[in-house]
Amino acid sequence: QVQLVESGGGFVQPGGSLRLSCVASTSIFSMNAVYWYRQAPGKQREYVAHITTGGRTNYADSVKGRFTISRDNAKNTVYLQMTSLKPEDPAVYFCNVNYFWGKGTLVTVSS
Repeated sequence: QVQLVESGGGFVQPGGSLRLSCVASTSIFSMNAVYWYRQAPGKQREYVAHITTGGRTNYADSVKGRFTISRDNAKNTVYLQMTSLKPEDPAVYFCNVNYFWGKGTLVTVSS
């Protein structure tokens, strides 16, 4: 069983930055694409970004140019660097690989 643990969420003002981390209990990240999703209250979970085993990345249009996904296979960790955070970014952010999900980390953006 693979466990994913997200961290790094918190409270930030609009325009601020946060870096989320997702740590896996195994080396599963080195063999699979890893995804970040988010879910705001009352809304469906939505795709944010993903990174392939080869390091290629893709982003939702809503975060393109502001968020950066990266990976450190040696640490079994994937990161999501979020900059220029907007009032529409608050959500619980989830890490996903194959059919494994973490419990999420909460991001709050408010002035």
